[in-house]
Amino acid sequence: MTRKRRRLVLVLACGVGLGAAAALALSALSDSVAFFVTPSQIASKAPAPGRTFRLGGLVEAGSLQKFMDDGKPAARFRVTDGTGAVTVSFVGILPDLFREGQGMVALGTLAPDGTFRAQEVLAKHDETYMPKDIADALKKSGHWNPAAGPPPPASTWNTLVPKKLGG
Repeated sequence: MTRKRRRLVLVLACGVGLGAAAALALSALSDSVAFFVTPSQIASKAPAPGRTFRLGGLVEAGSLQKFMDDGKPAARFRVTDGTGAVTVSFVGILPDLFREGQGMVALGTLAPDGTFRAQEVLAKHDETYMPKDIADALKKSGHWNPAAGPPPPASTWNTLVPKKLGG
């Protein structure tokens, strides 16, 4: 084998090795990516069954039910973005700041019955914080114009009529 041919074989082997490493890294990352979804997006196009994603919105007033499930604390509540709502079930201890009418983000999967099974629930950390994705969803749906003041309480969202932003 000539020197030129050996070099070509070495370059091709390195290229195949790098390609295989990149493919393995991308396939490993695709399993750990969790997309953010709002309740209205679930209503229009639900994620694939068994796919892990983040659900964000405000806890609907009057929807929180706490109970015990096999000796563990559990909760069931509805999350809304003003347009749609999804029932969430969670087994575990809810964060201290978790309340009705407050923003939250949950990580989990959608069950065949349409209930979101949360593995993790995160609550907002103070009264002025709102996750960027939730704020964007409220603006897009026409329920909140930041220039006009703070967002309306979640309990009034079912009665709000969407309006154009800026006016």
